[in-house]
Amino acid sequence: MIVTIHKAKTELSKLIARVEAGEDVVIARGNKPVARLVSAEPKAQSTPGMGRGSFAHLKGKIPNSAFFDPLPEEDLKMWEGGE
Repeated sequence: MIVTIHKAKTELSKLIARVEAGEDVVIARGNKPVARLVSAEPKAQSTPGMGRGSFAHLKGKIPNSAFFDPLPEEDLKMWEGGE
């Protein structure tokens, strides 16, 4: 979201609430961006492997071949827009 300096001064509380909700706010002088209002808390970032082990409780419950098995005919029709 981009706001003017005047709007940022008059609506600072609302802008801070939006930043707290995860939005970045750019403050502009006229049409030129001059500052960015961002959360002081870093956003949670995902990294490769951070979910490793999350599905361990399913081990042995889903056969290895199940992923590659064709879908049942009724499921195929649903995905293709049929009834």
